[in-house]
Order: sequence, then C-alpha cells, then structure tokens
Amino acid sequence: MTNLIKKLLSIQWTGILLLVHISALGLCEETGSAGEKITRSNILFDFDWRFQRGGAQGAEKEDFSDADWRKVDLPHDWSIEDLPGSQSPFKPDAIGQVSSGFTTGGTGWYRKTFSVEPEQKGRHVYIRFDGVYMNADVWLNGQSLGNHPYGYTSFWYDITDLVRTGEKNVLAVQVKNEGQNSRWYSGSGIYRHVWIQYVDPVHIVPWGIYITTPEVSASSASLNIRTTLRNAADQARNVELVTRFMDPQGNVKAESRSKETIPAGKNMEFNQVAGFDKPALWSPDSPGLYSALSYVYYDGQLADTLETKFGIRSIAYSVEKGFQLNGIAVELKGGCVHHDNGPLGARAYDRAEERRVELLKASGYNAIRCAHNPPSPAFLDACDRLGMLVIDEAFDMWIRPNNPNDYHLFFEKWWQKDIQSMVYRDRNHPCIIMWSIGNEIGGMETPEVVETAHKLKDYVHDLEPTRPVTAAVNAVTEKKDPFFSALDIGGYNYARAQYLIDHERKPERIMFCTESFPYEAFNYWTDAVKYPWVLGDFVWTSFDYIGEASIGWRGYYQSQDFYPWTLAYCGDIDICGWKRPQSYYRDILWGNNKNISIFVKPPEPSFPVNPKRES
Repeated sequence: MTNLIKKLLSIQWTGILLLVHISALGLCEETGSAGEKITRSNILFDFDWRFQRGGAQGAEKEDFSDADWRKVDLPHDWSIEDLPGSQSPFKPDAIGQVSSGFTTGGTGWYRKTFSVEPEQKGRHVYIRFDGVYMNADVWLNGQSLGNHPYGYTSFWYDITDLVRTGEKNVLAVQVKNEGQNSRWYSGSGIYRHVWIQYVDPVHIVPWGIYITTPEVSASSASLNIRTTLRNAADQARNVELVTRFMDPQGNVKAESRSKETIPAGKNMEFNQVAGFDKPALWSPDSPGLYSALSYVYYDGQLADTLETKFGIRSIAYSVEKGFQLNGIAVELKGGCVHHDNGPLGARAYDRAEERRVELLKASGYNAIRCAHNPPSPAFLDACDRLGMLVIDEAFDMWIRPNNPNDYHLFFEKWWQKDIQSMVYRDRNHPCIIMWSIGNEIGGMETPEVVETAHKLKDYVHDLEPTRPVTAAVNAVTEKKDPFFSALDIGGYNYARAQYLIDHERKPERIMFCTESFPYEAFNYWTDAVKYPWVLGDFVWTSFDYIGEASIGWRGYYQSQDFYPWTLAYCGDIDICGWKRPQSYYRDILWGNNKNISIFVKPPEPSFPVNPKRES
C-alpha cells in the first residue's frame, strides 16, 4: 500500500470515527416537564476510561494507580487493534485461529474515575452495560458488583448503596476473552455503550415496560401496557402512573391513569389499556413508531418519566398462508448477520449499526437473522426506524461445547438470566417477529438436549408470549423430530431437500430456511415462493464478516494454512459495504428493480480456483 493511500484511508476513517464520537456526545437524556425538577438522567458513560491490555493485579482496588494506562473511549475492541510491536491485529498463531480470523483475545482491564454531583444525593443509581465480550467482573470503589459471563447480553447493577456523591468514585472492569471460545470473530472488551442512570427512589425499573397490541386492524388498535415500578423509599407511597400514547406525528392519541399504594422496598406491576382509531401500522414499507410517555407521581410531585418507542402491527403464521404481517402475506427475504462492523471490529457505534441496516434494506432484504446472539440496542433501533424484520437469537451452544472455553461452561447457571435479558430488553421492538433459542445446537437427537429445548421455549413464552420460538437446525432428518417438537416454527439450515419430504410427514410443521448457500439462491427462493409452509430464505450470509476465515473460498475443514485469510468471504455484501455479483443476481431474483446487471467472465480468472476445497 502506498503512503498516499495509507494517508487517504487514515483521513477517511478518522473522519468517520470523529463523526461517530461527536454524535455520541449528545446521548444524554434528562426528562422532566418545563418548570419541574429533572426526574431521570440517562447519561452515556463512554468517555475517559483507562485501559490496560493484559493482567493488572489489584486493579479492582480503589487506590490502584492507572496513571500509565492508555486513555480510551467506548465502544472499544482491543482485538481489532494492532498487536504490540506490530502493525496488524492478525497473526498466524492466534489462539482462535480461523474462527477468530487470526485475531487475539486475552485479558483486559478498564477503569473509570468519576464524580457524582451533590444534587444527585438521595437518588437511585444504576449502571448498565450494553455488551462486554466476555466474562466480565465489575467493581465499584473496590466492592464487587458481580460477574457477567455471556458476551452478548446487556446487564445492569443497582449501585445506589456504593456510589458516593460529591466524591471520587472508581469503576473497574476486568474482561476475560480467554482460550478458544467462539466460532467467529467476537471482539474483546467493552464493545457497546455503557450508561449511568439517576432516578427518584420511586421509579420505573430497568426494562420495566412491556407494550403489546392484542387487537390490530386498519380501523382500530387496542394496547396493553405493563409497567413495573419500584418504591425504594423507606415508607409506602401512594403512586399514580399516567401513560400518554403519541402517534408518529407527536399527537396524543390516548391516555391511561392508574393509582396504587406501593409498600416500602417493593416492586409493583401496573396494568393499563388503551385504544384508538385508524392506527399507522408498522411494516418494512411504513415503519412509523409510536411513543408511550410514562409519568410517575406521588405526593403531588412528578417522580419519574420515561419514553418508550413501539410499533403497532400484527403477526401471524400458518401452514396455509405462511407469514402474515398486518394480515398481508410477506415472504421473508432474509440474510444472516454477524455482529462485527468490519474494520471497526465489534465496536457497536450507532451509525455503523444503522449503516449495515441501510445497506441491506437497499439491497432488497426485508428480514435479518441475528447470528448467533442478541445484537446491540442500536442495531434494533435502526431496524425499527428503517423497517427491517428481525429474528432475535440467543445462543450458538447450550450444554455441549463448540469450543473448549465457550459459553457451555456457564449455560446451566446463566441461560435463564441471559434469555430474560434478551427478551426484557428487546420485547418492545416491533421489528422482532421471532425469538430463536439457538443455532446448530450439539446433540439435538438426544433426550437431554430435547428437554432443554422445551425448557427454553417455555421460558421464552412465559416472558413474552406474542412471538413464536424457533431455532436453526442442521443435518435435518427424522431423528430431529423430537427437537422440532419444541419449536413453534422450524428453522432449516441447508435443508431445502427436506421441505416437501417433511411436509408430507409433518403437515402441521411451519418451516423456513435459516441458512442457505448463495450459489443456490434461485432454488431456495423459488421453493420459498412455491411452498406456503416455507416462510422465506435467510442466506449465509448477507454481509461479510471477520472470522470463519475463507469458508466462502476454501470451505471446511479449516487449518492454520488458511492464514492470511481473515474474512469469511461469503457475503452478498462485502466487508466494506459493496455489493458483490451475487447481490446483483439476488436483485433480479427478488424483483428489486428493473435494471439488469451484466457481468463478463474474463478469459483468465482474476482469482485462482481453490484446488483443496473440502466442502
């Protein structure tokens, strides 16, 4: 690479990152009506951290000196940074090998020193992490807040009793991305946003609002909103909850009021209903979002306010009619998406997340399968705004490992907490049409794994019953029937040949392609159109990604000599966001436009054919 090109790329990426950084500076929300006290402060906690790559004994202690540590802002991913003493994040002897794209994990430490203004005294304080990869231990002022093993779910702590107002506070986080623990590039570190939240002792708990639309039509809609309030005061409070529903233009469409007495130190759920005429129905073509404005009062004072975005839409599934959105049949033109942002690594900048959705939407996709973990909140927000259907997926493994150090070590203790995090955090997103409990889970033929599938499905339905539960099943045969029985909708990976066979055996089974090969796009899509019980096709993959290096060219089985390949090289859209020929072909297949692209095969191949391809 010439020095000129290097300089141009440096200027380009510096400009992009600067814009992202500046936009993030505005992410501070303080709510309260004009003339009233501020009731809720939701403050971005991304800036002025100290970072140390490697061990740091005693760094959890308040008086530890981090003066020589590097200053970083979040989101941060050390695996995409140049390795010490080199000019590249890649090396052939990386522990993760092909799976991680020859990048390196390890242990890292983060510390942030901050002050809480005296006027915050008496308020309740939460700290929330949108995503840390992985196995994070968190301390405040030397006191342990807890451990969070899974690298893809959001988590929060109540720090009211430990934080000091008018004094210095120290937050320390140890992140341990150790050993072989992922089948793709995971990134390392606090790679999503962190937030600190100040609220009145009487407040809406984190993820405490749940909105459903049990009856939806073009003429009317009924809404149900469940709001969990906490009274952290030392005496009972007579509380009034007022919820106003605003349409996409900002007009008040309905209002609901409830009064209850909440005992000291207790939570209470308020159930409210509302209805209004001629709703604007959410869809990929018309993604209008409503707002629920919640106001909490006691003793005549406003204690808390919160705005919750939601969409009004109905979903239905059947063997005869396939997937219906707002009563209209919709074929799922889907793509699987890993969570990394290419040259940014795993860093979940809001604009980078939005850009991926924009590019997929522009290429004709109407649906995304999050592979194989819950995405960032910013990604789902973009899907809501831009109109993209989503399958929110929980896990890539359960009891049995894919790698020796992966989440299977924590599954038995943590699966309920992580499912709850995914569902509670994401349940108000209209874009989400299914919950997926797993991908290609090991041992699907065994009674133990089938029992686990039923437990996960039942738990998801207990938390959120309005959406069906699916999972991606590979090597589909009759032996997987007990596993399929735990699913509302069967996900088929590379199993087009089974669509008709399984329909004749199990005519009540609704299915869809959770993964397909790009080179078989025509057959997969025509089958989805032909068979109503097949809801659509999700290609592997719609957007290229780091890790599973070179499966698009060299295939399986992988080995160290795949280096210096670092990308999967199988996306319709490449790592920088450019359409590949297969994406132009899909435009024609899906009828996205009337323009036909012509490609000429060169007499001499521009890229050699792999003579050692395994599959």
